[in-house]
Amino acid sequence: MIVLSAGFQTTVQDCGRFGFRKFGVAVAGALDPVSLRLMNLVVGNDQGAAGLEIASGRVRLQFDDERLIAWCGGEFEVLAGGTPIPQLHCARISAGAVCEIQAKRGRAWLAISGGIEVPEVLGSRSTDLRAHFGGQNGRALRDKDELLFGVRSALAMSIALRLPAAVSDWSAPRLFAPGGVLRVVRGRRWDDFDEGVRAKLLARKFRVAMNSDRMGLRLEGERISNGTTPELPSEAVASGTIQVPRDGAPIVLLADCQTIGGYPKIGHVITVDLARAAQLQPLDEVGFELVPLAEAQELLLGQEKDIALFRAGLQARFA
Repeated sequence: MIVLSAGFQTTVQDCGRFGFRKFGVAVAGALDPVSLRLMNLVVGNDQGAAGLEIASGRVRLQFDDERLIAWCGGEFEVLAGGTPIPQLHCARISAGAVCEIQAKRGRAWLAISGGIEVPEVLGSRSTDLRAHFGGQNGRALRDKDELLFGVRSALAMSIALRLPAAVSDWSAPRLFAPGGVLRVVRGRRWDDFDEGVRAKLLARKFRVAMNSDRMGLRLEGERISNGTTPELPSEAVASGTIQVPRDGAPIVLLADCQTIGGYPKIGHVITVDLARAAQLQPLDEVGFELVPLAEAQELLLGQEKDIALFRAGLQARFA
């Protein structure tokens, strides 16, 4: 595949780099790994295959051979050889054709049958932009880059043979819902904040700051620190952790976050709502809703069951 136009901060990502946080290595990976997993299933890939995360701008990709593609995420316009491709659907793109992707709002994830075959680094093909490794030479894609694909699976070949047209008449389930409210569970330092501060976090709307990135959403608005929560000895953090620095402006950590931090952790965005966090853009408003840990676990189990059912349905239909 030749990158005719790379857009802004288009990166190769899979579901992340696990098992190395104790050495200070970030997980990285897709900001919304569930969307990438689903799209990989749609094109017959293993769920963990590498695809593209597209943030903004216009992306144009030319394919050397026929492949299946699928995308989902924010508000995007996607054409394959001039044919509009709705999100969550499987589409065939022929050799020599161009896939055009115009970002309007949010982020999107594109899966391609066979997956993107950049070298694995520490067990993952994800791009770590801060450490400059993984993906395409540790950086965002550039115009004229060339990417290789892996071998298409038997399932991908079967799906391609049985597509009635260029675009499938079936689609993956929509498991992500955009919205300006992130559900959270209590963090390790929840009780270190007084009741008034905790109430502010849950009652106020915050604005996503311009300097937000894949490392985290920096939030602006009414400060929520009461001056009684000093920095602490560094302890583990993860994607979804909500830190409160001394200035009282919360930070929601995302996939490229550091592995430890000393800011108090007032809460954690639940795993199923990380897809919502991934779609938030600078100047968007966001609020928080406290939910019990048991509810967060039940939602995650339900999401995994939905993915498993979709995978089983594909196998039954096309295997």
